[in-house]
Amino acid sequence: MAVPEIVSPHGEGYDAVFDYDGRTGYEPISDTDRKEFHEQGFLLLRNVLTEDHRAALEEAVDRVYAEEKAKGTTTKDGTLHLLGFLERDELFGQLLTHPIAFPYMWGLAGWNIYTHHNHLDVTPPAAEPEKPYWGWHQDGYRQNSDPETMDPNLPRPMFSLKVAYVLSDLSETGRGATKVIPGSHLWNSLPRPADLTVHNPDPEGTVEITANPGDAFIFDRRQWHSRSTNLSNITRKMLFVGYTYRWIRPLDELHIDPEGEWWANRTPVQRQLCGEGTHTANYWGINWNGYVDDEIPLRKELKERGLLDRSIPWLR
Repeated sequence: MAVPEIVSPHGEGYDAVFDYDGRTGYEPISDTDRKEFHEQGFLLLRNVLTEDHRAALEEAVDRVYAEEKAKGTTTKDGTLHLLGFLERDELFGQLLTHPIAFPYMWGLAGWNIYTHHNHLDVTPPAAEPEKPYWGWHQDGYRQNSDPETMDPNLPRPMFSLKVAYVLSDLSETGRGATKVIPGSHLWNSLPRPADLTVHNPDPEGTVEITANPGDAFIFDRRQWHSRSTNLSNITRKMLFVGYTYRWIRPLDELHIDPEGEWWANRTPVQRQLCGEGTHTANYWGINWNGYVDDEIPLRKELKERGLLDRSIPWLR
């Protein structure tokens, strides 16, 4: 599928390819959605991708999968978990500021953000019964230890969140979808079974996120979640894009050619989201004089649109 070049300096170029009814990615989220996210730790968003956009993304995923399989980077059963995939296709770069999903990123985390972790997942049907495993975890690795409080009732900071784009049909359980425990982002620990050599039941309250092609879900990195086994005859295809604060180091390495077309097509906001900054203090949201840097692309965009809000700490 041929995709016209996106050249808009503000990211509205989606309208040149896919119809999102004039959405720009700078429409504020509702107080209802923000409240649900803070209470449940995740949000399921329906019909985030138009069908032609979803199909184009799936085509791009299939191409990348074929390239990786040819290189021998898939597992024995054909599973691919590819980190830092964004620069592999123009369509992936555009996802950074998707007109429906992006407002949740800056609306829930603010303007001083970038993508530190993103992965492309292809999970074929399981070829054989899976051995016992316990996959429940919170994202963030040492972020769950280094800033730990001695008070077990005081939740750790969010630090990051992800948006997951669903490209295949996950409308029924058993298709390898992500499992979550709503509200568990406020728990610093989760009881672990004593014997991991046997199959253990999922924790009480577990929900498998069933979603249609083109849906997306957003989750707090602290949300206790787990993969599940693909017991169906459908190959699971997902794209995950994580956002964190610019003063946190990247987890994945992007391999961006600064002289290439992919980088040339990125808007100023998208370049910020890929990690660009003018100096070290800039990543902390300030100039060297100690004042907020109003030229940081996403802050500048939100300020020009009247979307900064002093009642919301991360949008001050």
